Amino acid sequence: MRRSRREKGEGQFGCIVGLIVLALGVFIAWKMIPVKVKAAEVRQVVVDEAKSAGTHNDKVIMGNILAKAREDNLPITEDNVKIRRGNNEITVELNYVVPIEFPGYTYQWHINNTANNPIF
Repeated sequence: MRRSRREKGEGQFGCIVGLIVLALGVFIAWKMIPVKVKAAEVRQVVVDEAKSAGTHNDKVIMGNILAKAREDNLPITEDNVKIRRGNNEITVELNYVVPIEFPGYTYQWHINNTANNPIF
């Protein structure tokens, strides 16, 4: 049996491409996961504030959401938060955009959170 000389280096190009794809995936995750965690923390505040609507007025709810946004360095303003009360229930809506910088490109991540709870 004779071996062909072509077989020796066939896997090198595929390995390099695989490493590049892996590095790209790690880079994207490194940029996006912290934003996702911060957005989840703010979402939890929105849900918690909607649950405690019976004891908090709209100004307190707005202040708590904005305080958490400032703590997490998210671009949330009063214009991004909508609070509606009616028929013994509250709806808190939060819509904002987080820019994520990549080399040569800025991704605009649109985040929408809504919490709807009865007021007791």
